[in-house]
Amino acid sequence: MRALSAVVLPALLLAAAPGLAQLVPDPGKPAPAGPRGAPPPTAAPPGQIPGQIPGQIPGQPPGLAGKPPPLYDLPDPAPARPGPPSAPPSGAQPGSDPAPRPPAGKPPPLAPGERPGAPQREVSSGTGFIIGDRQALTNDHVVRDCRSIRARNAEGRDIPVTVRVRDANRDLALLEFREAAGPPLTFRSGPDVRRGEAVMTYGFPLAGMLASGPTLTTGDVSALAGLADNRMHFQISAPVQPGNSGGPLLDLAGNVVGIITSKLNAQRVAQRIGDIPQNVNFAVKGEEVLGFLRENRVRPRTASSGAPHTAVEVGEAVHPSVLFLRCLG
Repeated sequence: MRALSAVVLPALLLAAAPGLAQLVPDPGKPAPAGPRGAPPPTAAPPGQIPGQIPGQIPGQPPGLAGKPPPLYDLPDPAPARPGPPSAPPSGAQPGSDPAPRPPAGKPPPLAPGERPGAPQREVSSGTGFIIGDRQALTNDHVVRDCRSIRARNAEGRDIPVTVRVRDANRDLALLEFREAAGPPLTFRSGPDVRRGEAVMTYGFPLAGMLASGPTLTTGDVSALAGLADNRMHFQISAPVQPGNSGGPLLDLAGNVVGIITSKLNAQRVAQRIGDIPQNVNFAVKGEEVLGFLRENRVRPRTASSGAPHTAVEVGEAVHPSVLFLRCLG
């Protein structure tokens, strides 16, 4: 699935949370009677609903047996809203994103591999940010299946983008442009991020449904590891929605300390434990991002964390460096 739909975690999740890996039948609901003349149904094994294929979720197609509902969502890319690009946002589905109306005059140049006259439609959208001369970062899942990619910078220019390298394990992608897009952000080189430290996100959640411009949210680093004790991630309380993925996680000095990547599937968790978790979101740690860049011989700006600023000041400082990404297919 893309956008609001979820992605199944591997066996690591099941090992970390076995109590959440199965649905348990309602003890107060009687088993359905079999057809006349049919032998009575045999008792189902513990944890399995009578008549259910082992490992299958109730209401789930048999082809998906053995795959429990995911607890882990990749919140982006946000799916594009169907219909003409100029259609109004009313009635759009959550996470939808209308494609901006192309400017009048000469069409934008084709990206490498793009065929002249080939029909393209906007599939999804996400966030990225500039890290150097004609280079930017985002999540791998934001650009994974794009036929071509367009970036809109703070000036409103529509810039063709190519993917230089991807890392599916870290969920990172290094992007390149044909032209300068804006000033680079600075990565924090120290001190280490601490539990409880205040952070901010800056990106384009639910573009076309919410504000068409960037959104800033604030929160804290809740834990120094992610789901199933994933040491590549921070858990954060700053709200994350479809369209946020690939955006920077910032400290109070405006330095990058991570990249937004995913969120807990609160609805799925509520179905299993009867309670709704709140603000459980995840970001790739800055040290993982810097390792990815070093491996690919990219040297971003780095600095020690400086004096704290207000959220307003940080937002104004990073605004020219954050990109709205459109995946075309």
